[in-house]
Amino acid sequence: MKKLVAFGLIAALALGALGLSGCGRTADNGSGTTGTDAGGELTGVINVEGSDTLVNVATAWSQAFMTTNPGVMISVKGGGSGTGIASLINKTIDFADASREMKAEEIDQAKANGVNPVEYTVARDGIAVVVNPANGVEDLTVEQIGKIYRGEITNWKEVGGADKAIVILSRDSSSGTYEYFKEAVVGKDKNYASSAKLLPSNQAIVDETAANDAAIGYVGVGYVDAKVKVLKVEGVAASVETVLDDTYKISRGLYMYSDGEATGVMKAYLDWILSAEGQKIVQDEGFVPVQ
Repeated sequence: MKKLVAFGLIAALALGALGLSGCGRTADNGSGTTGTDAGGELTGVINVEGSDTLVNVATAWSQAFMTTNPGVMISVKGGGSGTGIASLINKTIDFADASREMKAEEIDQAKANGVNPVEYTVARDGIAVVVNPANGVEDLTVEQIGKIYRGEITNWKEVGGADKAIVILSRDSSSGTYEYFKEAVVGKDKNYASSAKLLPSNQAIVDETAANDAAIGYVGVGYVDAKVKVLKVEGVAASVETVLDDTYKISRGLYMYSDGEATGVMKAYLDWILSAEGQKIVQDEGFVPVQ
C-alpha cells in the first residue's frame, strides 16, 4: 500500500506563454469552463485542497491524470477538510477535498459569499480503530469506544485488557475524520475527553500508536499498516471488503466539492476520477471505490 505524503504539486506559472485555457481560480478567478485548446488537447489548471485522509489518493489521481493530459496542471494540498472547505468558500481553490459532509453553517457561509457548493462522492472509507500490537484487547463495541473517547472508560482492564491507563489519540479539530468520528462514535452532543491527544494526521496516529502500548487511535483504513493492530468493532474489522458489504459499522463517504457544477477541465478531471481508472487508484491506495 502506498504511503505517499504529498502536500503540493505546484502548478507552473507563465500560463500565457503556455497558452492554457480553462484555468482554476488561483490562475484567473474563473471556474474552468473551457478545457481544450485549438488542437483538442485538454488544458487548464486545477487547485485542490483539504482532507488529509484524501491527500494520498488525490496526489495519485493528479499524477496519473497529468501524465496522460500534459496540458493540465493540478495542485494538491492537504491541511484538513475544514481548511479546504474554507478555501472553497473564499473562492481560492477549485475543489475542496473533504472526509465529511459540509456543515449547514458552512453551506450558509458559502452562499452568503456567492458560492454554490456541489458535492461529489469520490470514494468510501472505513475508520479503523487501532491499538499497539502488544495490546491484548481484540474487539470492542461502538458503545465501549465511545466511552473511552469520552473519558468514561479510562483503564484497559475495564474492557478486558491489562491494568494500564488508556492513552487516547485523536485527529485534530480541523479534520473531517475528527468530526465524523465525533458524530458516529463519541456522540453528536458529547465531547472528546479533555485528555485526548490531538494529532495532525493519520500517519501521526499510526506512529504514536506503534510507539505506545497503552494507546488507542482511529485512522482511515487506507493508512493501516503492520505497526498497529486493527480492533474488531462489534466483531468486524475495518477493511475494503467489510466497508463494501456494509458489515463494518464505522464507514463514510469521501467527497470533493466545487462551486457550482464542475465544467470544462474540472468536469473532465472529475469524470476521470469516477471512471474505472480513477477508482482503481482508490482501491490501490487502500480505500473503497464508489463503483
